[in-house]
Amino acid sequence: MTAQSYGAPAPRLGLPNILRMGLFQGCLGCLAVIFAGLMNRVMISELGFPGLLVGAALACEQFVAPARVLFGQLSDTHPFAGRHRVPYIWLGAALFCTLAVLSVPLIFRVAGLLGGGEPRALAGAIAALCGLFAAYGLAISMASTPYLALLIDSTDEQERPRAVGIIWCLLTVGIVVGAIATAIALRGLDGVTDPDLLEPVLVQFMARVAGVILAITVIATLGIERPRPEPRSAARLLQNSAVAQRPSRDDAITLRQCWALVTSSRQVLVFFLFLVFFTLGLFLQDPVMESYGAEVFGMSIAATASLNAFWGVGTLLGLMGAGLWIVPRLGKFATARLGCQLILGSLALLLLAGITAQVTVLQVVMVLFGLAAGVGTNSALVLMLDLTLPEAAGTFVGVWGLAQALSRALGKVVGGGLLDLGRWLQFQLTGGTDPFPAYALVLGVELLVAATALVLLSRVNLRQFREDTGRSLTKVLALELG
Repeated sequence: MTAQSYGAPAPRLGLPNILRMGLFQGCLGCLAVIFAGLMNRVMISELGFPGLLVGAALACEQFVAPARVLFGQLSDTHPFAGRHRVPYIWLGAALFCTLAVLSVPLIFRVAGLLGGGEPRALAGAIAALCGLFAAYGLAISMASTPYLALLIDSTDEQERPRAVGIIWCLLTVGIVVGAIATAIALRGLDGVTDPDLLEPVLVQFMARVAGVILAITVIATLGIERPRPEPRSAARLLQNSAVAQRPSRDDAITLRQCWALVTSSRQVLVFFLFLVFFTLGLFLQDPVMESYGAEVFGMSIAATASLNAFWGVGTLLGLMGAGLWIVPRLGKFATARLGCQLILGSLALLLLAGITAQVTVLQVVMVLFGLAAGVGTNSALVLMLDLTLPEAAGTFVGVWGLAQALSRALGKVVGGGLLDLGRWLQFQLTGGTDPFPAYALVLGVELLVAATALVLLSRVNLRQFREDTGRSLTKVLALELG
């Protein structure tokens, strides 16, 4: 049970521990760019996998996102040695590190069968590959959902914006470190396509990465969560809500009861939809951004890859600025509105930059877009952590994480689909081959999505959420005791 759950204020985490916790988020970013990027590159370019197979297999990681709700609820109700969060973080980290290493030999096994293996054996290997990526996604969910709940447990509302800003800055740093580490470690493999040469090097590289990430995860979270021997009982929760004084029972809040809490307020649905549209408004262009630079601006492969660096610099500045300065002065909702408005403006500039076809203009706009993304992300994350009940923090964080994961997966599919639709429409209507109109369609739809997020944000009411879910908690626990 967290301090908040007993009616006491949350402890202040302190800058050293915030930085320590940020190391774990950085590890997630580092592994994500190494795992997804390396798998994508090796499977398609070196091993000749069909693109559809690669996309479907990698998407399995996102398709298991609903499990975030379950893992959040488990961390709320089933502690180990009095700790509700850290054991799940460690177990999830051990699993996703192990699965990342095991994925390398498996993709080479599938590649061998693609070259002329038995259809039945090939189907089994593909199913195993998809299952491994799904299990990897489950392990990420097991670690990351309790991690966010631990952040709620360990910070008060005043400290949270700063903590979120610093921690998500370290996530961005982790992504950059992962990309650089991959480029340096594997630079000797350029042009190598022989599986017998590739496999041992990639297995060794992934094993080293996994070992380092697992060690950092343990260091980052060791001692952050204090053991709490009190049982997470329904009676104790009800007593602390000052509704009744009855003898306690060691019955934890069940998944059914947690779902009753989640569905008790219309505000949950409103904020869920806000997160979906907000995330789509940030990442709908992501799968086509590099081709936008190549086809519309005539940029080289290396130059288009550098667009992520420009975006990342802006994001770091936005995250830090929002966490340390903007949110404390303007407040969470005002900063979130500002972030959405800046994202709308940045998308409009990104669209207009295509008319100029000037590389410098695109690079400046990417920095501004990253700045807007950082401001919006910080405030959205702070709201996400505030829109929880301490008694079911893990469950609510799981629901919010589900919204983000599903919208990221949807963005990958819809972004590419809109580009194809735009090209088809242009050919049907004009017969022309100018690439800009198709990308303008993607960015135009993304503008509408971001505008919808801004409208939904105006309907989010933190006070109404707390009143609705507080009444539901009282009702649920009273029935449990009754």
